[in-house]
Amino acid sequence: MNVLVTGGAGFIGSHLVGQLLEDGHAVWVIDNLSTGSLENLKAYRGQGKLTFIRGDIRDGELVQLVVKDVDQVYHLAAAVGVQLIAKDPVWTIETNIGGTETVLEKANRFGRKVFLASTSEVYGKSVAVPFREEDDFILGSTAFSRWSYACSKAIDEFLGQAYYEQYGLGVVIGRFFNTVGPRQTGQYGMVVPRFVQWALNSEPVQIYGDGQQTRCFSYVGDVVDAVIRLMACDEAEGKVFNIGSNHEITMEQLADRVIDLCASSSKKQFVSYEDAYGRAIEDMARRVPCLDRIKQMIQWQPSTSLDDTLKMVIDSKKHTIDSKKSS
Repeated sequence: MNVLVTGGAGFIGSHLVGQLLEDGHAVWVIDNLSTGSLENLKAYRGQGKLTFIRGDIRDGELVQLVVKDVDQVYHLAAAVGVQLIAKDPVWTIETNIGGTETVLEKANRFGRKVFLASTSEVYGKSVAVPFREEDDFILGSTAFSRWSYACSKAIDEFLGQAYYEQYGLGVVIGRFFNTVGPRQTGQYGMVVPRFVQWALNSEPVQIYGDGQQTRCFSYVGDVVDAVIRLMACDEAEGKVFNIGSNHEITMEQLADRVIDLCASSSKKQFVSYEDAYGRAIEDMARRVPCLDRIKQMIQWQPSTSLDDTLKMVIDSKKHTIDSKKSS
């Protein structure tokens, strides 16, 4: 099968590309490298079944040129990371909505099935934990730029559902919950790689807020498995699925775990959101997915423990540090 992965040089995208290649597919990647990196695809570049194109998913001619020659589209390209979103909300909105509009329009033109990556951010400030796919969204004021990301991805979902309902386009929507693993960068605010980097360097591990907010972290390999299996399931078309772990941990507990696994002398340092981001940022106390729908549809649930995932991230970061020292 021939497939396109937009954002395929990113963290999740590159792991998806690797698995698709391993499964025997020919893979095209479109990525403008704004947050992705060719380093993420380095292990696969020698394979004849991988074609990388540096370009923007808002470029309709480019997207059409590739989509017409593939069988499926995995649309992961997006603006990601709280820090990046807070810094550049205009680019966030234009990239997320404009890119999805282009991908869906071209996929519909040629009748190509699409996986549309969304996010747990769309649940906003809801306290109806665990979050169910049919729950209402409760988003914050437009005065807070972080909600522009949630709104843009919600519009992406509306677009995907509209193409399914109006044109019969096969669209599967997945809401990712805090996916982690090797290759993830902390540059755009992702917490696990930042904690690991600080701990390995024996620097203070900075915890934003009071550290009692909880998240559920899932291993990227488990997430990729869910995505591929959902795309192979015809009954999943036109539906939204939570994809992630439902095991909660506070940010302070996460910091303690990372420090322990790194055997680090780092101390915890609590930092206000205003000091961290240079402006007020609304955060959510809990974010936990209900996994009933995806379990029922494809019998999927995450199988990799948080400790095992953290160990993989730590080993990967150590390898990177050692490589830089020896070069």
